[in-house]
Amino acid sequence: MLTELKREAYEANMGLPAHGLVTLNFGNASAVDRRRGIVAIKPSGVGYGALRPADMVLLDLEGRRVEGRLRPSSDTPTHLELYRRFRHAGGIAHTHSAHATAFAQAGRPIPVFGTTHSDFFNGPVPVTRELTRAEIAGEYELETGRVIAERFASLDPEEVPAVLVFRHGPFTWGHSAAEAVENAVALELCAGLALETLALRPAGTRFPGALLRRHFQRKHGTSAYYGQKA
Repeated sequence: MLTELKREAYEANMGLPAHGLVTLNFGNASAVDRRRGIVAIKPSGVGYGALRPADMVLLDLEGRRVEGRLRPSSDTPTHLELYRRFRHAGGIAHTHSAHATAFAQAGRPIPVFGTTHSDFFNGPVPVTRELTRAEIAGEYELETGRVIAERFASLDPEEVPAVLVFRHGPFTWGHSAAEAVENAVALELCAGLALETLALRPAGTRFPGALLRRHFQRKHGTSAYYGQKA
């Protein structure tokens, strides 16, 4: 039901400040009902302390309002484009979390230095190219979604469920809105660890590909054995 979709989006949004991923009103999360083709997303500029499940704005995948009295997040066109491109995605989160945003501002991918990273991301977290002047002057948020999709032309978004938008910040996704938030938490942790690693060892360390694949596959592969069976 749409009430449940609103609740899912609301809880994902509330998870962002709860995990220290947002400052002030920065950031947003959304959830999609694929069967109905409807997205629930945070309203623009509404403080998290004042947010309620009923405030979530419902739109179809083309951006037409289905329900809600408030304006949706200004990042809505980015979310919608990612839902159209990444058909497996059930939820999307966007933050300006400090460490991940530092990498985004520097235009640097987050490298793999250890197993913490490879538990969530099967490779470096990529950074997009810089948007052109025409893209910035045009449908900026839509173009942001397009450059993310462009960056994943040769990458599997299910194996690396995160991206850094150059000079902007991170977006993450998952099979649900809750998983998108979980990936945002993991992303910020990995970014912080990478910065600390580079401070201790500026040249970084080479992480073995076999160990990367083993850690990712034991949690996410077809023969995963991490956790409990349903």
